[in-house]
Amino acid sequence: MSVAKALFIFARLCAINQRHRRRRLCLRRIRLLTDQVMANRPPMYCRVDATVPILRLWFDEEAEIKQDLRLTRRAMNSLQRLLDRSQDHGWGNQLEVLIYTYWLAHGLSYRVVASVFNVPKATIYRVIHKVAQNIWNNLNKVISFPQHELQALGQGFVALSGTPAFHNVVGAIDGTHIRIKPPDLHRLDYLNYKGFYSINMQAICDADGRFLDIFVGYPGSVHDTRVMKNSSFYTSGRYPPPGYIILGDGGYPCLQTPICLLTPYKEPVRGRVQQRFNHRHSKARSIIERAFGVMKTRWRSTLFRALEVKPTFAPQVIASCAFLHNVCLDNGDTLDPDEDITRDDLDPHPPHEPMALNEASGNAARDTLAAQVSEDVQTT
Repeated sequence: MSVAKALFIFARLCAINQRHRRRRLCLRRIRLLTDQVMANRPPMYCRVDATVPILRLWFDEEAEIKQDLRLTRRAMNSLQRLLDRSQDHGWGNQLEVLIYTYWLAHGLSYRVVASVFNVPKATIYRVIHKVAQNIWNNLNKVISFPQHELQALGQGFVALSGTPAFHNVVGAIDGTHIRIKPPDLHRLDYLNYKGFYSINMQAICDADGRFLDIFVGYPGSVHDTRVMKNSSFYTSGRYPPPGYIILGDGGYPCLQTPICLLTPYKEPVRGRVQQRFNHRHSKARSIIERAFGVMKTRWRSTLFRALEVKPTFAPQVIASCAFLHNVCLDNGDTLDPDEDITRDDLDPHPPHEPMALNEASGNAARDTLAAQVSEDVQTT
């Protein structure tokens, strides 16, 4: 290679290197300027497309929204206040709650909901999981067992049963099965005795059908008694103090301790005393079946068919339906349960499991209460 050619190549390399240096300096200055600008301006949030029909409906304060969102406007406003966050990043709390309730109300795919709200499908996925987690974190704001209003709860069950003997009854307990698409792993664990795949939801409600406690997540093959004994309500001792009673169906053991859980007499009953007790017991206890029926009727598109979410996420979705059930009742938003849905929870339960060592039979307490029921009936 000649000296002239070598000098020419060296000069070109120097020029290229100089251009790269100037470019790096320019990019560095741009980054510094960008950082300075962003530090002095408010953060940019995603913008709502208020022209889509569902949002036009929401922003029209005179329009009825229950048909599309399954909640009245008053209940929806209350829900948004309950879930309000101090940091309102992203799409904003109002739109996120609307997206979630719309998804629950219609049981649609993320893709369809994305087209309804004119937002990306990936955003819908994030919003649904975000709101479900927010509700999960705030369950105790709406679902909690009262400690100082037990007498008022008892009067509600007196009205339901038609006998003052039930004045110490403070709740009715039962479980219901929510259909899911089972995972490939441990698939048979989710197959319940009714023949479909499900997740268990245990609940205790008051005389108005308002949930006082819920426990969700066990596979459908697990017996109601085992679900109860592993629930936080039972293991952490959140049940009512001695002297107060929870009513359960024949799928549970009749207990005196550690929780007073009274079940009906087995059929065929012996005598009028047991017959009267079972009749009053059924009138009071059936409120939990009605509560399940109302919840499933309101969210039937999601709960009356197999949930198309992973079993790990399904408990949050189911719990949020119970949360919304209470929000609706607190805001006067009521509806009658679909009889076909309610009847689905009336199927006979399998025999209950034997009592554990720390449990005492409630047969004597049940006999005493049955005698009081007969005495009240005969004196009226």
